[in-house]
Amino acid sequence: MRVRRCARAVTRLAVLLALTCTLLLSPPPAQLLASGEGDEGAEDVPAVGRAWPVGSRPRVLRGWEPPATPYGRGHRGVDLAAVPGTPVRAVAAGRVSFAGRVAGKGVVSVELSGTGDPPLRTTYEPVRASARKGDAVRAGEVIGVVEPGGSHCTAPCVHWGLLRAGTYLNPLTLLPPWLLHRGPSRLLPVLGVPVPG
Repeated sequence: MRVRRCARAVTRLAVLLALTCTLLLSPPPAQLLASGEGDEGAEDVPAVGRAWPVGSRPRVLRGWEPPATPYGRGHRGVDLAAVPGTPVRAVAAGRVSFAGRVAGKGVVSVELSGTGDPPLRTTYEPVRASARKGDAVRAGEVIGVVEPGGSHCTAPCVHWGLLRAGTYLNPLTLLPPWLLHRGPSRLLPVLGVPVPG
C-alpha cells in the first residue's frame, strides 16, 4: 500500500515536472513573435532588451502586423495592456531622442546604444514623459507613465514600436528568449504534505 502511494506521488511529480518544462521551453505564442514574412531587417535586430516596457510580462492586446507596403494597412508595433499611471521603462540602454507630444499624444523615443548605424529606436505612447530629450537611460529605467486617453487600443494600453531609420520592425525581437518565456514564479507541491482545502 505504501509503495503504491509512493509510486503515485512520483508519477504526479513527473507529470508536473514534464508540464512545467513544456511550458518553460515551448516557444511563445505565435502572435508574440515575428512571422518571418514582412519582417525585413528582423535578422539585424539584436536581442538587447532587458526589461518589458510595462510590468514583468504584460498581456499583448495586439501583436505586430507588418504592412505589405510602406503605406499599407498593418500594425507597426505591439500594444501591451497597461492602465494609466503604470510606469513605462526603457527596454534597453540608450539615449532619449524625443520626449513630447505628437498629435495630442505623449510620445517617448529612445535610440538604443550599440545597435548599428542607423541605430534602432524604440517608441512608447501614450506616455507622460519623465525623461527629457538627450537623457541617457539604462535598461529598465522609468522614462514616464502611461497617460489616460490618447491610445488607439480598445482597452488601456501602451503602444511599443521599433524602427531602424524609417523601417518599422517587430519590437518583440528585442527581447531575448529568457525574457519572452519568463512567467510568474510558481511553487511546486511538497510530497507527503496534504494540499490545504
